[in-house]
Amino acid sequence: MPPAKKRARAYDHARTRAAVLAQSGHLRAAVRTLTPRQLALPTRLGAWSVRDLVAHTGMALGAVARFAALPAPARAEATLLDWPFATAAGAAGIDDTSRRLAADHPDLGAWLADAEARCADVLDREPPGRLLATGTGAMPLGDYLVTRAVELVVHTDDLNDAVPGLDVPLDRQALAACTRLLADALAVRAPGGSTEVRVPPYAVVQCVEGPRHTRGTPPNVVETDPLTWLRLATGRLTWKDALAEAKVSASGERADLSGLLPLMS
Repeated sequence: MPPAKKRARAYDHARTRAAVLAQSGHLRAAVRTLTPRQLALPTRLGAWSVRDLVAHTGMALGAVARFAALPAPARAEATLLDWPFATAAGAAGIDDTSRRLAADHPDLGAWLADAEARCADVLDREPPGRLLATGTGAMPLGDYLVTRAVELVVHTDDLNDAVPGLDVPLDRQALAACTRLLADALAVRAPGGSTEVRVPPYAVVQCVEGPRHTRGTPPNVVETDPLTWLRLATGRLTWKDALAEAKVSASGERADLSGLLPLMS
């Protein structure tokens, strides 16, 4: 896990709270409409079915309450920008737990509703600075909540991809938080100022070692939309395919991000 030397941007806690609960509500409402056949469909996440995916999403949201039930750590150990690089470490355990939860909770709508209610209860009674002993290390509740926005947005997109005709809405604020955190993570992985990565309307970051651009049109520019960016950053889409499908534009000798992606999996 690379050190997060870049200071994380500030996120408005009230907006993040509203975004997480709104996205959870969109997802929960959609899951209640899924048939047994749709829940058995495969996803782009290896051997996971839609049922496994939904169970995992409930687990990710429910983690807020699970960690809040533990004693508060004495000091922070991780920053928000450490989180994207730490997700791969627990992949095997997450896979096993998600499958078990899928088997243990036949009513996935109720499972998501319970996770959402427990998360909201924590957010009602705990301040954003309250430290949580997360799997990445102790971090403030407000920061951890931003990671839940990423989980919900990414997995809502996974669900839309898996179920033909399904179009679960993406909350604008949740998508913005997801885009910004993953863009900032790229700047941590490849610090520098030679390349400008634009993901309008939510994020612009400078990254990659080399001559720093100061004014005028940058010599190295990458631009894409938020959904394409989150798919690239999480390995749902390769750089090669994104270029071939004209989903990303890249100009300049330092605009090839293929060796830096994905950022998390």
